[in-house]
Amino acid sequence: MQTSTKEFFQLLKSLKWPVKITIVAIVLSLVSTIIGLIVPLVTKDLVDTLTTTSFNWKMIVGLLVVFLLQAISVGFSFYMLSYIGEFIVADLRKKLWSKVLHLPVPYYDQNESGETMSRITQDTSTLKSLITDHLVNFITGIITIIGSIIILFFIDWKMTLIMLISVPLSLVIMMPLGSMMHKVSKATQKEMASFSGLLGRVLSEIRLVKSYRAEKTETTNGNNAIQNLYQFGLKEAKIQAFIAPFMTLIMMGILVVILGYGGVQVSKGSLSAGDLVAIIFYLVQIIVPFAQMATFFTSFQKAVGATDRIQEIFLMKSEAVEQEAKQPLQDGVVAFEDVHFSYGLDKKVINGISFEARPGTVTAFVGPSGGGKTTIFSLIERFYEPGSGTILFNQTPITDLSLNAWRSKIGYVSQESPLMSGTILSNITYGMTKVPSMDKIMDASEAANASLFIEELPDKYETLVGERGMKLSGGQRQRIAIARALLHDPKILLLDEATSNLDSGSETFVQEALERLMEGRTTLIIAHRLATIMHADQIFFLEQGKITGSGTHEELITKHDLYREFTHGQGLS
Repeated sequence: MQTSTKEFFQLLKSLKWPVKITIVAIVLSLVSTIIGLIVPLVTKDLVDTLTTTSFNWKMIVGLLVVFLLQAISVGFSFYMLSYIGEFIVADLRKKLWSKVLHLPVPYYDQNESGETMSRITQDTSTLKSLITDHLVNFITGIITIIGSIIILFFIDWKMTLIMLISVPLSLVIMMPLGSMMHKVSKATQKEMASFSGLLGRVLSEIRLVKSYRAEKTETTNGNNAIQNLYQFGLKEAKIQAFIAPFMTLIMMGILVVILGYGGVQVSKGSLSAGDLVAIIFYLVQIIVPFAQMATFFTSFQKAVGATDRIQEIFLMKSEAVEQEAKQPLQDGVVAFEDVHFSYGLDKKVINGISFEARPGTVTAFVGPSGGGKTTIFSLIERFYEPGSGTILFNQTPITDLSLNAWRSKIGYVSQESPLMSGTILSNITYGMTKVPSMDKIMDASEAANASLFIEELPDKYETLVGERGMKLSGGQRQRIAIARALLHDPKILLLDEATSNLDSGSETFVQEALERLMEGRTTLIIAHRLATIMHADQIFFLEQGKITGSGTHEELITKHDLYREFTHGQGLS
């Protein structure tokens, strides 16, 4: 737990604080606290005056002014603390969002997007709640308690000693409860992240759920997750249900003892009525912060648990975020030299592949599913690093190149061609820091055979495509992806079965667009339909992560039995 608490304060220290506003907020909180400590003394004098002389209007007015000043300082302090909390959490979320975007692809293979979303939203909100609602109240509460005790010592030290007996007793019980709350809070946040992952997974694939009538299954899964959260919530409630009443019970017990003892002292004449009223006021000022501390204690444990999960992300290794290369990369040869790659220890996908792809040529990969074709593209894009062997560009390992500069050379069109929720225009220009002129965008759309259907839409380029582009057909999404690739003008083009899911009408449009896109570029193609790669400069046949044949279409038909079976199966010769 000490390590977690240390990490919590290190995280707070690393964040950007609005220093001036923080100082003003603390000063106002201290002013309010000091005024609160003065009020019982003024009340004491007022009560003693009422018992001896006539009604003192000046003292009443003074007391009202003090209350008014306290109310104003509390109001401004509350707003500023809220501002500080929002400011700090915004900074944390920006840093966390940037970190998440720069995490390597394997992270997303192992973690559901909903869980990551939970860390950025839910865990940071837990931290904000602590800072905004509890942190400064805790500090001012400590000051109030210490100040009240010191003043009480001057009024009646015997009463004060009676009250202080409760402090060690409270700590003995609170410490183990704090450890329990930390564990429960951390487990709750983990379960909430899992639930968020379930929601993200199901809602993003709602068409699949409905197509296979899986509403009942997913309802059960969701209900189980909700029930788990419910159980953790009850565990938290049980601990909280003990902490707050326990603190109040102790303080109220002391209040009863003090009232009894104080009443006796007043009747004896050794304590004035004003002194007893002041003592009661100060006891209330001690009881309220103690109750707030119970809430702070719970919130603090939750924030520490949230910090553990946030720090897990910050400690992960990011992809390189170096600046762009000063000189743009020239065209060159892409080469694999004895490359091996595995997804984990027991899933070898690439097993000693070597090949070259020269500028201005078309290199195709064919073979049974699971042979490693798509993984080759992922390795080229540096989504993963080879287990052994080297990927070269112009005889330089691509790991030695600027990641930004390298990826800027690559255009990727997949069989899914995912689009982001937004307009057609924002999808065509996606990833571009400088948006090109509308003429260039329209030229790219025309070359991609996309302008025809775009111009027929009521909102044209401002048409919303829906989540993952679901308002458009597969062929329309493909043509937008091709227009995007044309606009980025890549030197290396990766086509991953770009026409495999299309009907014959859409395929004709997309194939024409692809041929324009491929002109003058180093093109690598994955294809199940061999008709699309019959004229490739070189074809590699992959089986179980190995190249078992290479050559042109005609050469492979002659010398590679399985390739020949593939061609006959598709009615080619």
